[in-house]
Amino acid sequence: MEIIKVDLSNKKEVREFIKLPLHIYAGVPQWVPPLDVDANMVMDPNHHSFYKHSEAVFFICRNNGQPVGRLAVLKNNRYNDYNHSKTAFFYLFEAENNKTITQALFEEGFCWASHQGLTDIIGPKGFSVLDGMGMLVDGFEHRPAYGLPYNPPYYPALIESAGFIPDSDVVSGYLDPKMEFPSKIHELSARIQHRRGLRIARFNTKKDLRKLIPHLKDMYNGALEGTTGNYPLDDADLELMAKQLLWFADPKLIKIVMKISDIPGTADKPVGFLLAYPDISAALQKINGKLLPFGWITMLMELKRTEWVNINGAGMLAEYRGLGGTAILFSEMYKTINESGQFKHADLVQIGVDNERMQREMRDFGVTFYKRHRMYRRLL
Repeated sequence: MEIIKVDLSNKKEVREFIKLPLHIYAGVPQWVPPLDVDANMVMDPNHHSFYKHSEAVFFICRNNGQPVGRLAVLKNNRYNDYNHSKTAFFYLFEAENNKTITQALFEEGFCWASHQGLTDIIGPKGFSVLDGMGMLVDGFEHRPAYGLPYNPPYYPALIESAGFIPDSDVVSGYLDPKMEFPSKIHELSARIQHRRGLRIARFNTKKDLRKLIPHLKDMYNGALEGTTGNYPLDDADLELMAKQLLWFADPKLIKIVMKISDIPGTADKPVGFLLAYPDISAALQKINGKLLPFGWITMLMELKRTEWVNINGAGMLAEYRGLGGTAILFSEMYKTINESGQFKHADLVQIGVDNERMQREMRDFGVTFYKRHRMYRRLL
């Protein structure tokens, strides 16, 4: 058995790293392959925004010349600067059910991170805020929402065998659009909007949506106030987000909470957001992650016929939280799912378990939490 550090200029080694999951998930109907363009981009320092400020290293484990495991370790300088930490991330871990393979991969990762001056390592955590985080520990029978991690049930035990301990959990919930939603929430939302001078901005075309992109950074960064474990977007992150958002977004599913300006002739200010997308996981399975030569046709068709919608981003600026802000987001969430008439299922993606109040309110509205992802931590 050998561990090699991937040379990112070596196309053969990069391809070997990217293709290894095909071996791990052979015969697993729930697994969704990533888009090939996305998988290649994270290993291309010339095209991914992460490498403008940070570093990453990739390892492959071979047994008798055959790849049997892989691991990426990241040094995210912007995360560490914002959180005043010296933390490494691990990501893209895949391996056969073998503790020796896992330990060999992580020992190489620990060594690299220590030489970078880092003192602990957490994960799975990716290259951008759009990357799903954590390791699946509950809900293996379900297909993941687009962009979220899926892994075999034996992975948590492998991770813990390398010295990691659970750090935090995030849960995803199922919402039936036909559920009986409390009318009082819509009424409260309307009252709060009137009282606080708010309105809901809606979008009909991608051209309209494109005008919103410059405001996303300020809204996202403003919503981070009072939180830890995140880091603010910069312009390069925003450009990457815009490309991914505009590729498959349905403008009608995006809602922005606006503060109506008190000064005539000045623009209203975005103060909250709700991001929802048609789920394209089934199409990715059909095309095996390959857009070319004809996979993009299947993808476009799936956007129009999928019965699943993913709600994977919601937030309010700190001064607008509470006092009915949550009611506005819940009300718009329900409307978003039902207005199109297309969707029969909704996945509320990755809500922190520490947000007990939000979870309790969502359960009261009929949300069933059915998937759980876990973050792990280890001192170096």
